[in-house]
Parts: sequence; structure tokens; C-alpha cells
Amino acid sequence: MKIPIKNVEDLRWLMGHTGGFRGGYVTDVQMSKRRLFDEGSAREVLADTTVTVVVRYHIRQMARVAKLTMMGVTDFSIFEQEGADCSTLGVIQAECTSGKLRFWFDPQGELYVVCDEAQLEEVAMPALEDRAREPIARWTFQSPMADWPTVEWLLEALDAAGLPCTWKKGRASNGRQSVIQWEGKLLPALGADAIEQAAVHVMLYGPLDGPGFGMVLQVAGAQGQAANRVLSCASDLIVRRFSGRCLVGNTIIPGGEWLNWKSLEQQRWTNAEQVEE
Repeated sequence: MKIPIKNVEDLRWLMGHTGGFRGGYVTDVQMSKRRLFDEGSAREVLADTTVTVVVRYHIRQMARVAKLTMMGVTDFSIFEQEGADCSTLGVIQAECTSGKLRFWFDPQGELYVVCDEAQLEEVAMPALEDRAREPIARWTFQSPMADWPTVEWLLEALDAAGLPCTWKKGRASNGRQSVIQWEGKLLPALGADAIEQAAVHVMLYGPLDGPGFGMVLQVAGAQGQAANRVLSCASDLIVRRFSGRCLVGNTIIPGGEWLNWKSLEQQRWTNAEQVEE
């Protein structure tokens, strides 16, 4: 979802929806400045400053990655000294006065932003029961569409793409969130055999923040070529069919830009490997 934050009511919604990011932590802080050429002075002048803060947090049994983009920034402070870490959040504070939004990301004001308006983008997924077992590769997708994909659709789409797979239904475990609709493993069908080591775990969940759904694809075992191929093909098929946003690491990418972003990342890795050789 993509929500504008412009006034007091928007701030109240933000704090209620996120719980003030209580217990979360900041993973990324970025600042960008836009300059324009002023013909009168024949100089470049500052036109706008944007600060983006990415926060990971948990609320109501959901793990969320939020990107808060603050535009028209007039005051920005980030201060760490002698090993201090301002990335861990208790609960943020925010106010709207004189047409300005103010965000304190920690009580000491070590991360502080004043801006004209903000925008929240977020991807959520059911919180993992065992956080110690982080997957090697994970791709998350969230869509506002009410038309959810089915296991049958995914298998047919993979088969049509030249990568036939079999489906191994996952076992329902006690205490799992009711939002999970189905989950299991995709195994590439090679001849008469399916290779368990190349399995990609798939989970569909929803409704979430409205009528939409979310999907998580992850390689839980050894990250081999076969598993990567299944994950890459399945993610491409999903973004081509459904509108939404992708989450890779701490980066939220519009679904329409996912294919271009992935192509650039693959080219970057190829160039890096060539340099090493």
C-alpha cells in the first residue's frame, strides 16, 4: 500500500496503524537533494530535499517493512557518537504544527526530520515462528487485488513457461496465523523425479490491509541453480499477472519496475563476477 501523510488526521492513522513502530529498528536512511538551474542568478539552487527511512517492525503477529518517504525536508538530523546506535526504536513521536510534519525516531532526537509531507509504503507478512532459521533467499509480494492466485494457476503458469513443477502441500502447524490461505513447496520436475533440495517454499496469505493478498517465496535450503531458477520464474509470473509491490531485503519495489530492477541487479552481479575473474 501507498498512503500519503499530510495532516494531523493522517498522522493519527500512521501512529495507530504502525503502533509508532514500537520495538522496530531502522535499516536504511537515505537523503536526496534536487537542484534546478536559476537563469536569473546563473546558478543551481536547491529545489527539494527528500529523506527516506526504512523500518522493520512487528505488530499484531505480522512482520512489516515500512518505507517512510518525507518530502520538502527543511530540517534533518542524524547523530551517532561513541558507538551509540539510534536504529533501535522504542516508539516514534510525531506532530503537525504550522503546516509542517515533525518526526522524532528516538527520544534523544538523534534521528529527527521536519518536512512538508510524507508517504508510507509497506509490505507485510506473517511473522516467522523461528526467526533463527532465516532463508538464504526470500521474495515477498503484496497486492491490493481481490483476485488471489491459486496453486493450480501457479503450476500451470510455470509449466507454460517451460519450468514444470510439482506441488508438495505444507503441513498446518499449531498457532499459525489465520491469514495464511495455503502454503507448500514447489519442486522442479526433472524427468520422473522431483529434487527436494531445489524446493522453493511458497505461502499465500490474506486478506491483509484490505481485500488484497500477499505471497512469500523463499529458498530455505541450499541456494542452488535449480531453486533460484524456480524462484526467479515464479516471481516474474506473479508480477506480470498481479499488480502490487515486491520486497527484496529492505528494498520495496513497485511490481511494474520489478523486472527492470532484477535485470539490472543480475547485470551488476555478472559484471562483478567478470571483474573477479
